[in-house]
Amino acid sequence: MGKRSNFHKVDKDMYRTIDPKAARILLPYLGGVRSFVEPFAGSGDLVGPFLRAGLECKARYDIQPRYPMVEKRNVLSIEIEDLKGADAIITNPPWSRDKASGYLLHRIIDHLRVMVPTWLLFDADWAYTGQSEPYMRYCSLIVPVGRLRWIPGTTTKGKDNCSWYFFQKEEAEIRQFEKVAA
Repeated sequence: MGKRSNFHKVDKDMYRTIDPKAARILLPYLGGVRSFVEPFAGSGDLVGPFLRAGLECKARYDIQPRYPMVEKRNVLSIEIEDLKGADAIITNPPWSRDKASGYLLHRIIDHLRVMVPTWLLFDADWAYTGQSEPYMRYCSLIVPVGRLRWIPGTTTKGKDNCSWYFFQKEEAEIRQFEKVAA
């Protein structure tokens, strides 16, 4: 799953978000969000913690559903009507963003953020790459998560730190930070 391992990559980046830390860290930042859509639901692992926290999941989609409540859909075919009035999208998308993948992650960011505020979980390093520059103007918050466990039945965490990125339709307000006198 990471750039520093020799393990075979899981097809279509279908890594299960089984670590409860992912949802637990995001929950305090979801003020005002009562409902969401999960467009990479897979086995539904990420949905459960948010349901238990009182949020309503309006729809669950995945290109290869592995759970009966998940509808088969390609994320890039989802339209505003498919969100069923949800307040936000909360998901762990494929992290692929190279030429061979067709810059998939970046296409996902552009597609989802224009419909509804969107929380995406992926590698923390992305924010510090040149390729993030065109997308950071739409990102108003980054919530660090650290390393997560992705493979069921293991205790080992991945080698990449993760963050939640909050994307929105309009350009994010640029915040000026002033030096505080010591």
